[in-house]
Amino acid sequence: MRIAVSSDEYGHVVDVILRELTERGHETVYYGPRAGDDSVDWPEVTLRAAQDVAETRADEAVVMCWTGTGCSIVANKIPGIRAALCVDAETARGARIWNHANVLALSLRSTSEAIVKEILDRWFDTPKSNDEWNLRQIAAVQRIESGES
Repeated sequence: MRIAVSSDEYGHVVDVILRELTERGHETVYYGPRAGDDSVDWPEVTLRAAQDVAETRADEAVVMCWTGTGCSIVANKIPGIRAALCVDAETARGARIWNHANVLALSLRSTSEAIVKEILDRWFDTPKSNDEWNLRQIAAVQRIESGES
């Protein structure tokens, strides 16, 4: 899978994410600063990663900012994106099952290396639910997104 990754500042969590994704066999494209670089604007790097998913240059994305809230807001502005701010493995599991999330948002401030690994395990191990009830919910979200109600 090709995964776009973005972060507005460089830190240990960025390294962990990039390493974990590569070790899990994914190809990554990274938007953001590297070690020693100044921080960048989170809306800009998040937009690039989310657009990669929306325009099928990437299958999914992992977006990060200090709290994870800003990057999840930006990503969810892009049609076709369902970004979920996940603070633990169970939230990631639910985001996949019930929300068919295609962008994982994380907090640089509060996500430890151990939690990152747990979240990624659930994110990639959990299939999207295709039961009738859930598909109705996803269809409702798509109608809202397209301006139909």
